[in-house]
Amino acid sequence: MAKTNRTKAQGGDPYENLANAIVLQAVSDYRMAKKSRNKRVEAEVLRFFRSQWFGVLTEIDPEYLIRRLDEED
Repeated sequence: MAKTNRTKAQGGDPYENLANAIVLQAVSDYRMAKKSRNKRVEAEVLRFFRSQWFGVLTEIDPEYLIRRLDEED
């Protein structure tokens, strides 16, 4: 019986999937904070985007991401 790579069969590296989900949740939280004018949550997410932890999770330039999100309606 051939050994299968469960990670590939289930959609990629689970750690990368988790990192992506964390970043996507932060993006969603930022959008909602901007829409509802919740300055506290907005500041908290901006702090996360500029944190070392964000840099561990992704290679996205945080300032680029923030600019793009701020350009949305």
